[in-house]
Amino acid sequence: MSDGGGELVYAVPRDVLFGGVAPWLGVKRDGLEGVLERAGRNGTFVPRETAEVDRSLKQIIPYLVLRDGDRIFLMKRTRAGGDARLHDHYTIGVGGHLNPGDGDILGGLAREWREELEADFMPRFEYAGLLNDDTVDVGLHHLGVVYLADAAGRPVRVRETDKLSGSFEEVEAVLAVYDRMETWSQLALDAILGDRPSGGQVRPPEHVDFG
Repeated sequence: MSDGGGELVYAVPRDVLFGGVAPWLGVKRDGLEGVLERAGRNGTFVPRETAEVDRSLKQIIPYLVLRDGDRIFLMKRTRAGGDARLHDHYTIGVGGHLNPGDGDILGGLAREWREELEADFMPRFEYAGLLNDDTVDVGLHHLGVVYLADAAGRPVRVRETDKLSGSFEEVEAVLAVYDRMETWSQLALDAILGDRPSGGQVRPPEHVDFG
């Protein structure tokens, strides 16, 4: 994930993106028909420094929770990361902003996978829902498209060790640092550990092209 500067990121006007859908808190699938289609039709690439302070925009973020069986890949952000709001926080999310050339959400997620992790495989990404949290500043400007994947015993390491540390941990160890997680990771963990919504008619996001 880029630290900003002259980076262009994909963003959608909030009122257009949500349409008649009331903003929600957490990971959701049901009742979100049309949100991703509107994101694909109505977004544009804007400077990241503009998008991060413009409350009328939502940046679209592919967000992967990686597991190895029952274990979860847990990372901790260092103070070398570009967003000071996330320094020293734990996260279970791999992902970042969509940039020109990604093509679609899965293209952006595959790029983030290669940039953030060292692994000799590309997993199968399973769509889990849309993540929204307007209660905190960093969440106010972003909408997460959440995926799950399983390493299936294959080794995975953090690539940018100056910005992150990470390893697969048992659920109990992840829960032990819950209060020090960024809010998106708390909400994603809540969803995959028992509150995950079932079903839904949202069209798979890999069919939505961006820019």
